[in-house]
Amino acid sequence: MNGRSDGAAPAVSARDLAAAYRSAAVWSGATFDVAPGDFVGVLGPNGAGKSTLLRLLLGLLRPAAGSLRVLGEPPRRGNPAIGYVPQRRPIDPDVRVAGAEFVKLGVNGHCWGIGWPGHRAGVDRRVADAVAAVDAGAYADKPLGTLSGGEMQRLMLAQAIVSEPRLLLLDEPLASLDVRNQVGVASLVATLARARGIAVLLIAHDVNPLLPVLDRVMYVARGKVTVGPPDEVITSAHLSSLYDAHVEVLHDSRGRLFVVGLDDEIAHPHPLDQGGDTDRLDPC
Repeated sequence: MNGRSDGAAPAVSARDLAAAYRSAAVWSGATFDVAPGDFVGVLGPNGAGKSTLLRLLLGLLRPAAGSLRVLGEPPRRGNPAIGYVPQRRPIDPDVRVAGAEFVKLGVNGHCWGIGWPGHRAGVDRRVADAVAAVDAGAYADKPLGTLSGGEMQRLMLAQAIVSEPRLLLLDEPLASLDVRNQVGVASLVATLARARGIAVLLIAHDVNPLLPVLDRVMYVARGKVTVGPPDEVITSAHLSSLYDAHVEVLHDSRGRLFVVGLDDEIAHPHPLDQGGDTDRLDPC
């Protein structure tokens, strides 16, 4: 399956890109393009620099070397053409904010006051469209504190798309969801990307829920970034070369991938699922 728009300018273009915090290098030599409608899963072990990539795209971190263009220009903070879903944190059960009001923050969360009536009506239409797009109408009026993880994730996605972005960045949106909701959210993201021409980069621990809908994977490990189709990147030969260790990629009868042979230093449990990234993203 391929959601790319042939001939369109890349949504993201990197050439020999490198990331570092002060003098500590994270990864380097990353060269890739992400086209409109392209769905890219970002994989790799803990602390490899997956969330660091999102910091670069959001303009929160300057490249250590190389060039990076986002939607045709250098990255900048607060770009309204970028939708972002951060890692989900627990919601206090006592939070009474309704789901639709939470989604509305994606339009005017930076504004004060009630706005003029015509503007409010336009915002309400956009919120309703975003809620419908993620199939969250049944619980959009319920308090956030009463929602399940899958319901909350859909509303976070609605908040990210309500501004009609051209690039969508998702930091571990499948974490803490059961398998059914993981598959459902992955399919929903793919549908939105292709219907609206949105380029998507999604950080995940486990590639398996994404396999039916991914265009490409970006594998970040040991200071390197590799991009390509899943069946070219997630292979025994490629990962063994990347880690300089014997690694085997196995397939079960359902087509799921399992990586075996990685030691504790490059923790990568089985299947492709390694817990939270150590470089968590704080956009503020």
